[in-house]
Amino acid sequence: MKLICSFVKKNILLLQEKEIKEKLSIRKVLIPVLIGMMAAGYVLYNSITEVKFEKTEPGEGQYDLIDEGADFKNNDADFFYETDGGDYNRLTIRDSLRKVDWGVSSIMMLLGAILFVLFRVTGYIMRLRVLSDKQLSYRQSFNVVMLWEFASAITPSVVGGAGVAIFFLGREKISLGKSTAIVMITAMMDELFYVLIVPLTFMFTLRSDIFPNSWQQKIFGFNLTAEGVFWVGYTFIFVLIAILIYAVFINPRGFRYLLLKIFSFGFLKKYKYKVIQWGNDLVEASKEYKTKKLSFWLKAFGWTVFSWISRFIILNFLIMIVVPHIDQVYVFTKQIGMWIIMLISPTPGGAGLAEVACYHFFGGSVVPFTLVGIITVLWRLLTFFPYLIGGMLILPGWLRKTA
Repeated sequence: MKLICSFVKKNILLLQEKEIKEKLSIRKVLIPVLIGMMAAGYVLYNSITEVKFEKTEPGEGQYDLIDEGADFKNNDADFFYETDGGDYNRLTIRDSLRKVDWGVSSIMMLLGAILFVLFRVTGYIMRLRVLSDKQLSYRQSFNVVMLWEFASAITPSVVGGAGVAIFFLGREKISLGKSTAIVMITAMMDELFYVLIVPLTFMFTLRSDIFPNSWQQKIFGFNLTAEGVFWVGYTFIFVLIAILIYAVFINPRGFRYLLLKIFSFGFLKKYKYKVIQWGNDLVEASKEYKTKKLSFWLKAFGWTVFSWISRFIILNFLIMIVVPHIDQVYVFTKQIGMWIIMLISPTPGGAGLAEVACYHFFGGSVVPFTLVGIITVLWRLLTFFPYLIGGMLILPGWLRKTA
């Protein structure tokens, strides 16, 4: 009997590995890369070709409005060259670049952004060490984090890499039940951080223009503004946290029973056996995590906060390259609002939508339109592509080593 069980388990693991290799293939990687490059090219082209007219002291500029009372769109058609001195100056990307201090301060800001990329990964590694009760070494934790981020980068943002993460943890000899629990607790802490940080940042942000008025998204047939999408997403996350807390800490058996009832109807029946296994894992995980001390949860959540703040601070540093004196809380809060937009993206890793969202959220209000394309490209280079490259380099050797 033991021999049969061992044979079945081995074949299941081989099937899992085959599926994972297919999901994380080079072909899958090329999709977000191409989408990201096209989106980056689009915002960069718009930024480079952008022309902006800036109001100056009367008579000190070179341009004037053709019609002073018109509702103009800040383009060449609304202005004429004034030989005797006008009230506006015409700015292009070349003019904006000349105004940037490309000295030591810019280099320091770029290095600061890179440092927080490392801090973000460090926070994830330390959290994983805590949640695994140090069963994973630093090297193992690093591999799992990089592969987890790699999987998230090549799967739609609305799906994420959580399902694949259970496989990664299992290959590092973490039991299925504990792997499921780690992934669930990780998701719960990520969402809890977001639910808590929103009121904190909004409370200390004195400006009201957090969301771009021009940006709209169609969801389930409804046209929603950026702010509308944000509040719908925030409500969904709040409900999700309540469900996770109930499922893991309050009544895991009752939640398992509810899932089994739901997956007993219609086309959902074919997933019932997977739900049974998942429900059993949930009950076992709940038993383990209910016994944890307060210090365990404080450490795990502390590293969650550290890694997420590091994630958002990266863009703050990049913006300070071209706009040294910015309202840090305002920029941070705009990112909090933008993150929900990225979360609903149907594209792998939010590719395409992330670049366009950054352009609309920060172009004009924080960064000159002529420079926002450059900042957007730098931001994606530091927060998206390192995980694609790192994952491709680590995955083949890691699969052999953990076979």
